[in-house]
Amino acid sequence: MTARRIFGIETEYGITCAPPAGRGAAVEAAGADAADGEGAPRVITADDAARYLFRKVVQWGRSSNVFLRNGARLYLDVGSHPEYATAECDDVHQLVVNDRAGESILDEMTEDANELLAEEGVPGTIHLFKNNVDSFGNSFGCHENYLVRRRRDFQAMGDALVPFFITRQILTGAGHIRPRAAGGASYAFSQRADQMWDAMSSATTRSRPIINTRDEPHADADLYRRMHVIVGDSSVAETTTMLKVGMTDLLLAMLEDGVRLRDLAMAEPMRAIREISHDMTATVPVELSSGRRMSALQMQEEFLTRVTGYLDSTGQTAELTEIQRRVLELWERGLRALREQDPSLVETELDWAIKGRLLERYRARHTLALDDPRVARLSLAYHDISARWGLATTLAARGLMARITTDEEVREAIVTPPPSTRARLRGEFVAAAQERRRDITVDWVHLKINDAAQRTVVLKDPFSPTDERVDKLLAALQA
Repeated sequence: MTARRIFGIETEYGITCAPPAGRGAAVEAAGADAADGEGAPRVITADDAARYLFRKVVQWGRSSNVFLRNGARLYLDVGSHPEYATAECDDVHQLVVNDRAGESILDEMTEDANELLAEEGVPGTIHLFKNNVDSFGNSFGCHENYLVRRRRDFQAMGDALVPFFITRQILTGAGHIRPRAAGGASYAFSQRADQMWDAMSSATTRSRPIINTRDEPHADADLYRRMHVIVGDSSVAETTTMLKVGMTDLLLAMLEDGVRLRDLAMAEPMRAIREISHDMTATVPVELSSGRRMSALQMQEEFLTRVTGYLDSTGQTAELTEIQRRVLELWERGLRALREQDPSLVETELDWAIKGRLLERYRARHTLALDDPRVARLSLAYHDISARWGLATTLAARGLMARITTDEEVREAIVTPPPSTRARLRGEFVAAAQERRRDITVDWVHLKINDAAQRTVVLKDPFSPTDERVDKLLAALQA
């Protein structure tokens, strides 16, 4: 397939400051106070930890909301959540690389912040978690962005996608230890499913919809609209990110080409999203608007069948990229793993399976219940982005978590924007201004030099990596 699409991922990270070793377990408490018992030195709050995390950023950027040399946005969101929004990418592999670059940037910031704590004699260690719910039930998100052509039937496209996103969690969920009201716990597909309250809405926090319909394309509004998806779990495994975005891209292409999907609408979508998350067999049927009943597994098999049928009928199968072929293969194999109840088929590629295997082996070795605090700590460590404290690096090194990127690619993406999108212009502008200590204002669309001339360029085409107007701005910065 030759059609390009702009992708982006916004990840909100959980943050905590854990007590010093030997004085208790880390409790992820975004925004909550943490103390270590009567008479013990006070461990700083998540708010304070976030300020330590962003101290160096504020020193050079004069703000906790900045754009970076790689074209990405880094900022402190509501609730003391560090957030990283990737630069515009036009390839799924490129997006995964840039998402990993964000983890590396935040890991380095965490190391710097912990050094500051030590220098100032503040007890504790700051940790960042790439997950979606804390121990108090607070939720924070991972938002996916897909640029689509502006059309009158955006609502219809959204309606077709809602059942897809509700059932997609059986493949791309992060895995969640879910406390039971009567005691004990069960393992679920998604951390995010229980936190969603609406199918489509322009709100993000009040109703927390699957698809946010706020019309903010960050591009030419006459041509484009942004499909802003806020239901997905944050993915630790690169292959889960690849599948999550890749399968959505393929389905969007089919819908943009005029194929309709009205017959899979759900009667009660918000009830279904919870029931599906809690059913690890993926076989319990939910009611559709038509009166039919289908399981999440059956619905995802239907989505896959229709996508592959569309590709075959339009002659696009032969044009698929290597990453798109890998997405289709993992999509099919993930569904086969569920159909045959054999997680080993995807136990190095899909987060819920990787994490589930890790927890079950630990529980068996130590004879622990799923709701044991030691199991919860291991689950949390799975999401710790630190190369020192987290588990992802070790799992990957042992062949227990697949990768599609290289360390070299990730290092390059930390300082270099994607070369084939508008991000290149933004990244070069930010880098030039930093090197010459010039005052600028930047957002997704605007580049501005804050001087007497107030020169500003508006970039409405996210696909374009070149622009003569930006060349002139760069020359002005260098003058």
